[in-house]
Amino acid sequence: MKTYYVYILQCSDNSYYTGVTNDIERRVIEHNLGEDKQAYTYRKRPVKLVWFEYYNDINQAIEKEKQIKGWSRKKKKALINNDFDLLLELSNLKNNSK
Repeated sequence: MKTYYVYILQCSDNSYYTGVTNDIERRVIEHNLGEDKQAYTYRKRPVKLVWFEYYNDINQAIEKEKQIKGWSRKKKKALINNDFDLLLELSNLKNNSK
């Protein structure tokens, strides 16, 4: 059974990058080596892994990656800090503003 990782990197400019991979160590190294000059992280190196979660189903991992990519910086930071109360509060604020 394969394992897939959804991850958040903190870039040198303090922005966040969210991705999915089946080899998290290799992927972080690739980001830091700058192998893809078109990649978001290329000009924002070095990057640091600040959060990850693993899945056995690639579809669940991709769904989670897309969800996180749609979040505000505050929500991503709450997730990184394991501040689930704030994460819930920020989710409720967004839902109540619709």
